[in-house]
Amino acid sequence: MRENSSAMAGSVLLLVSASHFLNDMLQSIIPAALPLLKEENNLTFAEVGLITLVIQLTASLLQPVIGFSTDRRPMPMALPFGMMLSLIGLLFLAYSGTLSLILFSVALIGCGSAVFHPESSRIAQEASGGRRGLAQAIFQVGGNGGAALGPIAAALIIIPYGQESIGWFAPAAALAAILLIRAARWSKRKAETKKRTVPTGLSLTDREKAFVFFILFILMFSKQVYISSLSNFLTFFVMEKFSLDAASAQYVLFAFLAAGAAGTLLGGPITDRFGRRSVMLFSIVGTAPFALLIPYASLPLLILLVILAALIISSAFSAILVCALEAAPGRTGVVSGVFFGLSFGLGGIAAAFFGWLADIAGIKEVFTLASYLPLLGLTALFLPKKAQ
Repeated sequence: MRENSSAMAGSVLLLVSASHFLNDMLQSIIPAALPLLKEENNLTFAEVGLITLVIQLTASLLQPVIGFSTDRRPMPMALPFGMMLSLIGLLFLAYSGTLSLILFSVALIGCGSAVFHPESSRIAQEASGGRRGLAQAIFQVGGNGGAALGPIAAALIIIPYGQESIGWFAPAAALAAILLIRAARWSKRKAETKKRTVPTGLSLTDREKAFVFFILFILMFSKQVYISSLSNFLTFFVMEKFSLDAASAQYVLFAFLAAGAAGTLLGGPITDRFGRRSVMLFSIVGTAPFALLIPYASLPLLILLVILAALIISSAFSAILVCALEAAPGRTGVVSGVFFGLSFGLGGIAAAFFGWLADIAGIKEVFTLASYLPLLGLTALFLPKKAQ
């Protein structure tokens, strides 16, 4: 019976990871399609940054609220509803001809993501069997894998067939909704048959807890703002510097995002082996040498550097999130909401800022400025020993 229960929990973890793959693939279509949207709708770089800002802020502002609500009263059946919001957003985006309609469409997709992440992360923790780091790595790699596929989808489908082809991805959202219905039913049955318990976590005073979250915020800032600079503007940079067409540039972005997915998967067991602080410190600060060279590299070297940078810096997320979850036991929804929200929100604000900077100073300046961000990872040295 216990083996059957563990097998069922494992299958549910795979379901939410697969749904995360589909959700983040759909989301990653937006930055991958930005060159096409810019050209077809005569947008400036600042307006391109605004599109990213809207989708990221929509997701980031709602996620902590939804996470707080689901900690008090789990709402697993909200997951397929959120995915349907993304489906509707994709269909609207396919036929949007003005900036205002594009912003409305991506806001719907952001709302869908805001519903998805806190509640699905909670279900992943329920299905972890106590191996929270591994469960979080499996859940995260689903999202990163989907994000890596977005540029390939854009190169093979959206760029050749135009903006309307974005709507062709609506069935992927429908499939994710079906998978989430099954996962939600399992979570609902589990809640009905088992008394809710508060998991153990780190023994921290309120002051220590506040300091830990402050350090984790700085680490998230350095990581996400740097990743945003590459994920949103790498295609424009290689198109301008190396005269690549939009489709070819997507493969460079795919290399960056695929390496990020691999780094996320490796981050879980590496954290278990070497500890949270060591992984956070190495993964963020260790990115700096590669980041500093990227603006000046030849195309082959640039591809190698962005792969190494993504592989290393992406391994930090599981360590950061697990540290935050253990610092606030029993608050999976709100902690996941805050940190996924930070991930989206910081990325969106950075995209808007870097878009403005690209308009006035050029794309190269974006990468030059962003290359110093990984040095903020040195703040991991100040984490209390209890949180290491």
